Amino acid sequence: MTRITDLRVFDLRFPTSQSLDGSDAMNPDPDYSAAYVILDTDAPDLAGHGLTFTIGRGNDICCMAIEAMRHLVVGADLAEVLAHPGKFWRHLTSDSQLRWIGPEKGAIHLATGAVVNAVWDLLAKQAGKPVWRLVAEMSPEEIADIVDYRYLTDVLTRDEAIEILKRAEAGKTERIATLEKEGYACYTTSAGWLGYGDEKLRRLCQEAIDAGFDHIKMKVGRDLEDDIRRLRIAREVIGPDRYLMIDANQVWDVGQAIDWVKALSFAKPFFIEEPTSPDDVAGHRKIRQAIAPVKVATGEMCQNRIMFKQFIAEGAIDIVQIDSCRMGGLNEVLAVLLIAAKFGRPVWPHAGGVGLCEYVQHLSMIDYIAVSGTKDGRVIEYVDHLHEHFLDPCRIENAAYMPPSLPGFSIEMKPASISNYTFRG
Repeated sequence: MTRITDLRVFDLRFPTSQSLDGSDAMNPDPDYSAAYVILDTDAPDLAGHGLTFTIGRGNDICCMAIEAMRHLVVGADLAEVLAHPGKFWRHLTSDSQLRWIGPEKGAIHLATGAVVNAVWDLLAKQAGKPVWRLVAEMSPEEIADIVDYRYLTDVLTRDEAIEILKRAEAGKTERIATLEKEGYACYTTSAGWLGYGDEKLRRLCQEAIDAGFDHIKMKVGRDLEDDIRRLRIAREVIGPDRYLMIDANQVWDVGQAIDWVKALSFAKPFFIEEPTSPDDVAGHRKIRQAIAPVKVATGEMCQNRIMFKQFIAEGAIDIVQIDSCRMGGLNEVLAVLLIAAKFGRPVWPHAGGVGLCEYVQHLSMIDYIAVSGTKDGRVIEYVDHLHEHFLDPCRIENAAYMPPSLPGFSIEMKPASISNYTFRG
């Protein structure tokens, strides 16, 4: 019997604002940060690592929220957690006082994502498998029991989840072999940050093509004429046949979004990401109806499975962009993967940040092997920075994520990075 004995939290911040990496219309000067948690156990050399991503100020608030969950985690028996993962998730999100500052949203839910994913890191390390393989090799019933179905049963029941998962059972072994051979395709945002000059944009677009990328994303939304110029450059470099996506990071009202996207339609964008408020289901639906065939994508700021339920079931989005730790970790992400599979919506995870690429590769691989059963029309975001701080960084070959082989969630940072980037005020 292995129990969690301690919870340690670290406020980690990286000075990305100095180079404008990550800059967009809503967030012009982010300092990529992580509220980082380590769960110690009574087993020798077994600890779980997790994080939630922020962009600087407020990271300390997430750290305090993680610390506030100590009593819910310390003492937990890993065997019990693995036997009843959905029940454990309900336990973490149902503290009668903590849920008042949520429920299941905001800083306390960001903290939940960090803690839940640290537990999965523990479970996978204990099993000697990467998270994607641990989950994908479970039975349909075992995978279904990871999800908490509260507030979902009008759209997804446990029985429906099992039916979806059973359909994906056929061909699992072959899909794992395909994944290990080909990886999972990704797109790059590294060329498109809003703070980059034209020459840097041109150079990075060419480098992306040379690296094999067929999908490139550009940030837009600060100035229309600037966007037109930048998209002309990008389309000129990447040619007419590659996918160009655009991302407004929530800066527009609904009508403004419709007009702006139409003005940029000359560049043939595949989708517009986050065109308006991340909570506005009706607004996204209006935009989607008005700008077709340009698709609508959102999700990186979508705070829980209930919001995704509405976006998907109400026909408000074409592409589901789950975030690995804005929601309550793997358990809640799996609920959204199942809803997306039921409604035939492709999942393109949000990545970049600190550790998000390391996280989401596991989630898309679970989706491919055990849930949707396909990679067709699905690509994972990739941003090429800060990976050097991880013990098991994501590995990209021919513009594809190659499946991790080391046990865990690929999220454990190097001790030197934890020490060097701990925020000291």
